Amino acid sequence: MRRRDFLATSIGTSAAAVLAGTALGSSPKQDQAKQPVAKHKFKLHYAPHLGMFSAHGGDATGQIDFMSAEGFTAFEDNGMRHRDRASQDAIANALDRNNMMMGVLVANDGGFGPPLITSGDKDIEDRFCSNVQDTIEVAKRLNGKYATVVCGTIHPSLDMKTQQANVVRALKRASALCEPHGLILCCEPLNWRDHPNQYLRYTPHAYEIMKEVNSPSCKILYDAYHQQASEGNLIEHMNKAWDEIAYIQVGDNPGRREPGTGEINYRNVFKFLSEKGYDGPVGMEHGNAKPGKEGERAVIHAYVQADNF
Repeated sequence: MRRRDFLATSIGTSAAAVLAGTALGSSPKQDQAKQPVAKHKFKLHYAPHLGMFSAHGGDATGQIDFMSAEGFTAFEDNGMRHRDRASQDAIANALDRNNMMMGVLVANDGGFGPPLITSGDKDIEDRFCSNVQDTIEVAKRLNGKYATVVCGTIHPSLDMKTQQANVVRALKRASALCEPHGLILCCEPLNWRDHPNQYLRYTPHAYEIMKEVNSPSCKILYDAYHQQASEGNLIEHMNKAWDEIAYIQVGDNPGRREPGTGEINYRNVFKFLSEKGYDGPVGMEHGNAKPGKEGERAVIHAYVQADNF
C-alpha cells in the first residue's frame, strides 16, 4: 500500500472514501462461516482504524464488530470530525455495544501544509481554536478523550523563539477550551521524510512545549513510526518525556506497516508501555503490508506476536 492509499483510509476527511461506498447501517459482511475467528486477549489496547479490516468486516460498523471479535479493545479515526452526524452516531453505537475505547480524532485542519499556529496570525489561531471547539462536541458523542493537533511548518521569516511563543499561546488557549470537558489535545511531532519542514519534530522539543503550556488538556502524541525516523532511541525518549505523553501510535519503519515489517522491535516497545502502566489506546496508524483477507490476518498475527512479551 502506498502512503497516499494509507492516508486515504486513515486521515482522509471523506466518509465515503473510507467506507468504500458502503452504508453505515447495513449488515456486517463478515464471512465468519468461511473465515473462523480466533479471538485474542491482548495486553494493551491496540486501536485499528477503518479500512484496516474492510475485507473481513465490510462496512464501518461491521469492521468494528470484527475488530472486537478479534480481541481489539480500542479504535481510532482521524477523519471523525468530518463525518456526518449519522455516521458518527452509528460508529459510537458500535463502539458502545462492543465496549471499545475511542482513540484520537484529528482536531485541526491544514497542519501538514503551510505554517499554522507557528505564525502568530490571529485569524489562523482563531480557526485553530474553532476546530478544537467543534472537536469537543464530536468527541462527546464518541465518549472520546483524545484529539490530535499539529503545529504546522516552520515560518520562513520568524525566529524559532517567536514561533515557540506563538505555538504555546495557541495551545494554551485551545487547552482552556478542552479542560472543562476532559478532552486531551495530543500534540504530535512529525518526521521530515514524510512531512518536510514541520515545526515540531523531536520528543525533547515537544516535552519543552508541554511544560510551557502546563495543562492537563495538552500532552504529547508519541508516534513511534515518526520518532524512529526522526530520532530513534524510542524507549529512552519515551521514558524521559513520560509525564507529558498521553497517547501512543505505532507503525513499523520504514514503510509504515504492521509490526515486524521494519526495523522496530515492537515486542520491547509494548513491554515498556505495559511496565509503565499505560492503559490508553495504542493507535495502529499504519497500512497493511499485504492486501485482502490475507493481509488483514497478517496484521492480526503481527500484533499477537508483538504482544507476546
